[in-house]
Amino acid sequence: MELQKSKHKQSHQNTGPGVLITQGQKYVWRMKEIDNVLVQQVAQQNNLSFPVAQTLVKRDFLTSEQIQDFLFCSKEKDVPPAQKMKNINAAVERILQSIENKEKILIFGDYDVDGITSTSLLLIGLLPLGANINYFLPMRKDGYGLSSDAVQKAAAAGYKLIITVDNGITAFEAAKTARNLGIDLVITDHHQPLVDLPDALAIVNPNQHDCEYPYKELAGVGVTFKLVSLIYEVKNLQLPDKIYELLMLGTIADVTPLTGESRYWVKYGLGKTNKQQSTAFTVLASNSNLIKKNYNSLDIGFMIAPQINALGRLSDPRQAVRFLVSADTNEVSRIGQVLKEVNEERKKIDRQIYEEIEYLIFSKKIDIQKENIIVAASGNWPAGIIGLVAGKLTQNYGKPTFLFHLNKGIAAGSCRSIPEFNLFQALEKFQDILISFGGHTMAAGLKIKQEKLALFKEKLEEEILLHVAAEDLAPKLDIDGFVQLPELNKKLLYDLEQLEPFGNQNPQPLFLVKNVTQLQTPQLLKDLHVKCTIFADGVIKPVIFFNRPELYNVLQNQKDKPFDLVGYVIKNEWEGNIQIEMQGMDIAV
Repeated sequence: MELQKSKHKQSHQNTGPGVLITQGQKYVWRMKEIDNVLVQQVAQQNNLSFPVAQTLVKRDFLTSEQIQDFLFCSKEKDVPPAQKMKNINAAVERILQSIENKEKILIFGDYDVDGITSTSLLLIGLLPLGANINYFLPMRKDGYGLSSDAVQKAAAAGYKLIITVDNGITAFEAAKTARNLGIDLVITDHHQPLVDLPDALAIVNPNQHDCEYPYKELAGVGVTFKLVSLIYEVKNLQLPDKIYELLMLGTIADVTPLTGESRYWVKYGLGKTNKQQSTAFTVLASNSNLIKKNYNSLDIGFMIAPQINALGRLSDPRQAVRFLVSADTNEVSRIGQVLKEVNEERKKIDRQIYEEIEYLIFSKKIDIQKENIIVAASGNWPAGIIGLVAGKLTQNYGKPTFLFHLNKGIAAGSCRSIPEFNLFQALEKFQDILISFGGHTMAAGLKIKQEKLALFKEKLEEEILLHVAAEDLAPKLDIDGFVQLPELNKKLLYDLEQLEPFGNQNPQPLFLVKNVTQLQTPQLLKDLHVKCTIFADGVIKPVIFFNRPELYNVLQNQKDKPFDLVGYVIKNEWEGNIQIEMQGMDIAV
């Protein structure tokens, strides 16, 4: 299958700007045309393999200075002083005053990994300072964010200071209640604020108006970390090492961009964790059968963090906080087993919901060819799971997805988007028909009356047509460059590791290998995954396709015929032996 320029001109020459496009078995493949002479210069000047140099140029790292800044991030260069965060000094002053006066402090967190790690980080930071502190995280059925009811209960229990973490930026009624009851409220959050802000003692959020803090992409745990780090700086104390592990976990799990400061702290936290893991981390790794010397961001995002997330989705997130902060190894092991069991249940429900929606698509109740968005609702889908399913549907179909849990006439939704469609702006535009909403450009949550769902879907369809081209509403793979099988060597592996940590805005590089053939009949593993052995340029390499059983028959029919392959270069390490393989994503015949 030939790569084509958009406008259907056949081309393999990287002589000018443009996008090379082809249709694979499942995905549309897109690859930005780049200048090979420039790639060669970047490779030579920075001692990089050609495929990695292609990746950097494709991602607009063009000069040696830009490349070195990216590869070798540093605290001095990438981490702004916490004092630049608007209102942070007032927040620190009030917290230290509260500790000194032995006032009761309540942390109000959120039920996702970002909220759980934020709560845990603040606890671990303030308890050694003598804080009289407790925490509360709502269960999903209680709803998101600080409520007036929660503030009233805190007042009745004698709390004088409430600190929100990873929530609070839209807690207008709760802030008013706190003010009336004489409770001081410090809001730490990273979500996009509305025009107006709650009436709190201090709001610490880099995204609020007039905040001079230059890095705006911190996770909620990142904002909490800035607060705690400044408290320790004022007290001239050294932060506990466990804080960096929590910062790393929450940042990766919240899928915030791994650029700038977040990239630095994730890299730093992984380094700390790989030298000395907490008991909780060791239990999570064991639960995943993931025992290795060095963990990376993909291990965290796909294997470690989902276990913590599962409690917040299906059970009591406060157990997860106890798991992360406890010094009692027996308690950590006991809760770790609960995490494992709840996560298995989460996977089962996830599959069931996905299969239900696939049936709706198969039966044309959702017309995937005509409709530009996927919208579905049910009273049987747990609110804590639908966001995960929405993410998978968006990835597999290339369309923004809105899934709703129905209860007593209210639709509680989780939505996931594509880069071309800003969810937050769309929801802000339609807020007159919503009960509430919040989130980011690519992921958000909302509540709406069930009777207004049809109108909401109609407005979304109109909005999509205004902002998104038809060709962008398809499942896509953005390819970083070509690779030849002889280039799959230790040098390439080393250079790829220098690009880590991978995540949002720094994805794992995706490569195209052209004109490969199979040496053996493909294998179908567990009726789900496909394994084959490819050959080109005198080199043989194994390839695994996860969750692509339909490729089994395609590859069987492609025996002795060349095909193109898109996938990731991966390291398979077993008993000290390293084998370089590929994890396939798609083929074109």
